[in-house]
Formats: sequence, structure tokens, C-alpha cells
Amino acid sequence: MDLGLAGKRALVTGASKGIGLAITRALVAEGAEVIAGARSPSDGLQDYVEGGQVHEVSVDLSDAAGPGRLAEAARALGATDILVNNVGATTPRLDGFTSVTDEQWAASLNLTFMAAVRMTRAVLPEMLERGSGTIVTVCSVNSFLPDPAVIDYSAAKAALANFSKSLSKEVGPAGIRVNTVSPGPVTTGLWLGDKGVAATVAAAHGAQPDDIAKAQAAQAPTGRFTHPEEVADLVVMLAGSGAGNVTGADFVIDGGLIQTL
Repeated sequence: MDLGLAGKRALVTGASKGIGLAITRALVAEGAEVIAGARSPSDGLQDYVEGGQVHEVSVDLSDAAGPGRLAEAARALGATDILVNNVGATTPRLDGFTSVTDEQWAASLNLTFMAAVRMTRAVLPEMLERGSGTIVTVCSVNSFLPDPAVIDYSAAKAALANFSKSLSKEVGPAGIRVNTVSPGPVTTGLWLGDKGVAATVAAAHGAQPDDIAKAQAAQAPTGRFTHPEEVADLVVMLAGSGAGNVTGADFVIDGGLIQTL
């Protein structure tokens, strides 16, 4: 299936690892040129950088000025057709709500929510001027499955989902599509890394990270985590012309973890 992405220019945040890296690779495979924004370069993108399909931009999107700098770097290469808001992070809060400080709340909201708001605000005017563009934001099942162990992350993702839906109503008549993808647990460092959720929870309970991950995976009917490449395939599909009348929608990819209608 031709997704109509050949020759398109996409900007991806948090592109150096995990889901962002998989999205960047998937877009390149469809013939798109990618501006990959991240705090540090990625070894996984080196061949694409050398081949000219990917342009890496080192930027800290937790800095309020970071999204503007990334958008400016992208504009120097031409118009942005696709924006993928992927950057975000979570830290398990195992000591309860009252232990979460104002600084921790601000950090979560800043990177997981405001980075996408600022990035969208920086790129949207040129899309509106052209009358075309696609914005796909990586949200989370935690946007509607609140979890006290990641209470600030859940709140930030809920805000992100609401923002995306609201924006889709405003810019849809102007030819801009806005959608979200909500993964459950994914086989990335966020869950499975040395400082990921599984390791953090295991250390707090005297358990093994593998056992924590297996218990979480068992809650889904498929019995496993989603792979980043599977999330990337969904994001790329939404970015393509085949989803030309899809906007304001959220697509869950969680192995059936969420069992409500």
C-alpha cells in the first residue's frame, strides 16, 4: 500500500531511541525525509544521516525555547508536512501522591505536555498557510487509565489527549489533520531499561524486573508488550494519505489491555 509519504518532510521529536527511533526509520522506509530532534544523537540513525534521509538536530525540548529552535532548523530545510510529537518521559511515584513535589509535577507537564504544545505552535502556522499538514502525537493509555504510580505522567497525557482533540476541531477546516496514538506498555527503555518502570518497581518490592514485566504483560490478552515498530507503523499510517479523512481520533495499541468500550 502506497501511503503517499515519498518526498514528504517529517519532523519527529524524541527521535533518538525507542518509539521515536522506530517512527523515524519507518518514515524513511516510506520515502520521507526526516528532521529528528533529540537531546543526543542516535547511533541507530547514523546510516540515514550519512545518506541524507535524516537530519539530526540536538535540542532539549524541556527548555521552553527548544521547540522553536527545532522548528527553525526544520524550516531551513523546507516546509514541514508532518509533525510527530513523541517526546515524553515518566518516573514511577511509589511513595504516594503527597511525595510528588511541585518540581516533579512541573517537569512532567513540561516535557510530556508542553513540549508538544510548543512544538505544534511553532510548526502549525506554516501548515495553515499551505492549507495542508498532519500532526500525530504519541499519547498513552494512561491518558484515560489513571495510575497513581505515574500520577503526574497520567495527568500530562490526559492533557495531551484533550489538547489534540480540541486542536483537531479548530484546524480541520483548514486542511490540517490531528490524531493521537495511545500505546500500552512498549518494549523500550521506559519500561525495560536499567532505570525503567520494571526495574524501579522491582527494586521497591524486592522483586526481579523480568517478573514485574511479565506480570504486566500478562494483563493483556495478547500476553506481551507492544513493540516500538508496531507503534511506528500505526503513526506512519495516520501520517499518510490513506488516512486522509481521519482526524480528532485516538488509536489504542495495547494488546487488548483496555477492555472497556
